[in-house]
Amino acid sequence: MPRPWGSVSCPVIFPVPPLPPPPPSPPPPLLLLLLLLLLLLLLLLLLREREREREREKGQREWERENFKQAPHSVWSPTWGSGFMWDVADQLKAMLVFAEHRYYGESLPFGNKSFKDSRHLNFLTSEQALADFAVLIKHLKRTIPGAKNQPVIAVGGSYGGMLAAWFRMKYPHMVVGALAASAPIWHFGNLVPCGVFMEIVTKDFKRSGPNCSETIRSSWDAINRFARTGAGLRWLSEALDLCTALTNTEDVQRLKAWISETWINLAMVDYPYESDFLQPLPAWPIKVVCQYLKNPSVSDAQLLQNIFQALNVYYNYSGQASCLNISETTTSSLGTQGWSYQACTEMVMPFCTNGIDDMFEPHLWNLREFSDDCFKQWGVRPRPAWIITMYGGKNISSHTNIIFSNGELDPWSGGGVTKDITDTLVAITIPEGAHHLDLRARNAFDPTTVLLARSMEVRHMKQWIRDFYASLRKKH
Repeated sequence: MPRPWGSVSCPVIFPVPPLPPPPPSPPPPLLLLLLLLLLLLLLLLLLREREREREREKGQREWERENFKQAPHSVWSPTWGSGFMWDVADQLKAMLVFAEHRYYGESLPFGNKSFKDSRHLNFLTSEQALADFAVLIKHLKRTIPGAKNQPVIAVGGSYGGMLAAWFRMKYPHMVVGALAASAPIWHFGNLVPCGVFMEIVTKDFKRSGPNCSETIRSSWDAINRFARTGAGLRWLSEALDLCTALTNTEDVQRLKAWISETWINLAMVDYPYESDFLQPLPAWPIKVVCQYLKNPSVSDAQLLQNIFQALNVYYNYSGQASCLNISETTTSSLGTQGWSYQACTEMVMPFCTNGIDDMFEPHLWNLREFSDDCFKQWGVRPRPAWIITMYGGKNISSHTNIIFSNGELDPWSGGGVTKDITDTLVAITIPEGAHHLDLRARNAFDPTTVLLARSMEVRHMKQWIRDFYASLRKKH
């Protein structure tokens, strides 16, 4: 099942390192606290980068101290270089805080026993994570000079974006607004069709090359035909350069799931420039992949050799992989234990395919089967309607000051808010945007549409700040 990464993460509360206080000064004229509600598996590949960041940590802290000297009204904390938010924080003279979600990263309330059983995992819920963030804001405002009467904005991408939106809904007295990037807050229950995610993935491939999605659709039957015999399994293993040979039906199912996840991940990271969010990839990677997938009518052997070339773009763009390991995925290091448990309790997102409107093998959404799998793995049963009950589903028009940004290339946009709900619950759509492209660092190859989206986001934030200070003046 697809999962939002994150983009975007508490021992039970916050592992935020102590912040060096700014030099003594009067309360700053503008100090905005930007609370970055990002789960480790969602926005940046933080776990993969952790060692490199630790090596750079001393340099980062030195830079921060120097920044305090140059701009005493700015307060910063390290956020592992989240791109756009650094720029926004600079413009708004803001403090940027990365809040790690309980049960992710190093925020394990029971240490290495945190994932032992459901008794230890009972405290892993989105609502408790939001409460953690509320406590964090109170702590920051109480302990940082000049921060007591300053506004806070919540920002997040993917699941982090969902948290940002939900935080504004549940704690409107804590934050003046929220930017929820690529946040599929409606991918629950029957709020959107269960097939919308895979249909968008398919559209991405269809628009990126002639016959590309059709070739992928044809590949499943080709794999199934080869998998009928031992000789066919050996051929598949060699043709796809697999690290471990296929020996049975279960291996073939795992192979097809692994290939499907590859196409899904490519849709999410189809950025207009080279990137290494999940894997080192070329610019517009789906277009590169589709160069190998132009003809669905060739022989099964040729078609699957072409599939191998396409997979190599994703798994071996650097040329360093000696074989392809279907036992590992590029998101396997992104805190998947925590997300797997949440998906089995509250974050129940239905997915399905029909092989007609999408390029995948048909697969029905079966809640009972899903529930049984969850009980087998975690000893829990899902609550499929709880998120809608907790956060309102599509009945959110009474809330204010939330920006929902979505890229049209991002399959998660199918469960996102893509049209304005009110004049303060606004949707920003990025036609050439993949997964939370607007939160990534500036790049010379950024399309004009994402530049416009970022400028609109900043404009809304500045308006929230003006409104906050106007309200503050009225009280005094």
